[in-house]
Amino acid sequence: MAIDTSTPTPTGSRKTAATARLSPRDRLILFVLCAAQFMVALDFSVLNVALPVLGVDLGLSPSALQWAVTAFALPSGGFLLLFGRMGDLYGRRRLFLSGLALFGAASLLATFAWDPASFLAGRALQGLGAAAIVPTGMSLLTTTFPEGPARDRALGISGTLLSLGFTVGMVAGGVLTDTLGWRSTMGLLTLFALIVLPLAPGLLPESRTPDRPRLDVPGAVTVTGGLLALIYALSTAADHGFGRADVLVTLVAGLLLVAAFAVVESRAEAPLVSLPMLRRRTVAWGNLGGLVTFSMMSTVVFVLTLYLQEVLRLSAFATGLVFGVQGVLSVVAGACAPKVIGRLGARRTLVGSLAGQGVLTAALLGLGEGGPSVWLATAAVSLASMFHLGAIVSYGLTVTSGVPDEEQGLATGLVTSTQQVGITVGIPLLGVLATTSADLLPGVRTVIALDAAIVLAAALSVAAGLGRRAR
Repeated sequence: MAIDTSTPTPTGSRKTAATARLSPRDRLILFVLCAAQFMVALDFSVLNVALPVLGVDLGLSPSALQWAVTAFALPSGGFLLLFGRMGDLYGRRRLFLSGLALFGAASLLATFAWDPASFLAGRALQGLGAAAIVPTGMSLLTTTFPEGPARDRALGISGTLLSLGFTVGMVAGGVLTDTLGWRSTMGLLTLFALIVLPLAPGLLPESRTPDRPRLDVPGAVTVTGGLLALIYALSTAADHGFGRADVLVTLVAGLLLVAAFAVVESRAEAPLVSLPMLRRRTVAWGNLGGLVTFSMMSTVVFVLTLYLQEVLRLSAFATGLVFGVQGVLSVVAGACAPKVIGRLGARRTLVGSLAGQGVLTAALLGLGEGGPSVWLATAAVSLASMFHLGAIVSYGLTVTSGVPDEEQGLATGLVTSTQQVGITVGIPLLGVLATTSADLLPGVRTVIALDAAIVLAAALSVAAGLGRRAR
């Protein structure tokens, strides 16, 4: 039986699972939480187009430009689990607000950076703020909106804005860089933080576990060190391959630290990650579905960006329009996802969404060098993104459903870690096959074939793992 996670809403009335109607205050809370998630998603992509201009302005060499991305990815992925648990213990609202303030200040520092060191420091602090915002924001969402249609709708909107933020960032980054300069991309993030931060304190309820166990320090050290090492290795491999000594050393170190973390957690009195939770079918298989949908979709977007500009010779603006269509259909999918889940259930929606994403990714194997390929790329990636949105919402529901409020930080920490790791690992594992290919088009087709096969295999595995009656 699923555990009831219903909690009083901030308006003082108890929601039931039978209604998805949100009060005006609930809508404001949802706006604050989703705007913060959108801001973080925007940060993942808004700077990409601006990197060459940024490098010339600040004196960053081409080989050092990857640090503009890695400096953010390391702390944002490495500290997710730790901050998710700290929110459980010491107050999710408090940590969420601290993360927002840090993110806003760091974005301001990056906007007015005067040299590479100051810019990279701002990016690293942005990542640290994001690591506090994402898991606590998700926990506040799942504890504010009770399990059922209300939470389905809230997660649908959140998932839509998460995907839309990544897409909008790709388009907005090019427009802002061409018109106002690269600093405006960081200024946009500062503006978002200034809008959200004043609204949050008066709206968000405090939320934490009823007891106050000690923080699992050995677990925090090993998992944070392991994630930092793995993200560094995979991020660096995306640009330089797996043959470099620092990539191999940090990859091995990361795997050893993650293994040590598993041993520590099995013996800890108050573990950072509950191993019994990981043994839940919904948590384990749901997170597998999330990992695959994020990693494989980010890979498709990456190789299509190369294909459209290098093979079809589209401009950055025209390429942005292709992904703009993808963003519009993602909004449509986010609005429809809760209704589909209400009719089919989260498990069937997750499996069906993965299957749809895999089939439409395979359709991209028809890409060639002619003009009609633009229409094929636009249609296939946009429709695949609709299924991708369904997978995002349904895997989040699958993982967090039935988890008591005092463990929501643990569950959502796993959800958000899966998102971050998924976005990070797909490109270095598969995208490198396109960038290192002597002829780009065959390399792109190889990546797409592997991508589609992995997504379809994941759909079958998740279907078998969850079983017919898994909730």
